[in-house]
Order: sequence, then structure tokens, then C-alpha cells
Amino acid sequence: MNTIPVVVRAEHRGDFRIRLVFSDGVEGTIDFSEWLTGPIFQPLKDREYFARFFLEGGTVTWPNGADIAPETLHERAKANAAA
Repeated sequence: MNTIPVVVRAEHRGDFRIRLVFSDGVEGTIDFSEWLTGPIFQPLKDREYFARFFLEGGTVTWPNGADIAPETLHERAKANAAA
């Protein structure tokens, strides 16, 4: 059975970018700006609010409950590393 890699470390890299490290060793800096649409993500357009993320449930989460699935982040980090 395959387990979904989870985020084990995250570091804000300015603007809407976060450097992520996953439980399987994959790491990469992801620009979240394209995901900041819709009501739940509206507060994250404020850079100070965006920087208030924390790790919960194996992914990046914000105080208003917004998050992005860890498998989505993992795929993006892998794609960025391959580019």
C-alpha cells in the first residue's frame, strides 16, 4: 500500500512562495499564487496573512481553514524539481 507523502517542513520564501519538504525527501519551492481564487483563499491574497501558514494534517494550512491537498503540493514540487 502506498502512502501519500506529507509536508514535514515549510519555509516562507517571499510573496506567495513556500519551500516545502515532504516525508519522502521530495522538496521544492512552490508559488501558490495561482491557487488564490475563490472565497476561502481571498484572505491569503494579503501577503502578511499568507505568511501565517502552519502545518496541519500533513499539509500547509492557514488560520481561516484554507489548505491545499498534500498530494497536489507533492506533484507540483516533483514537477518543479524536474524542470
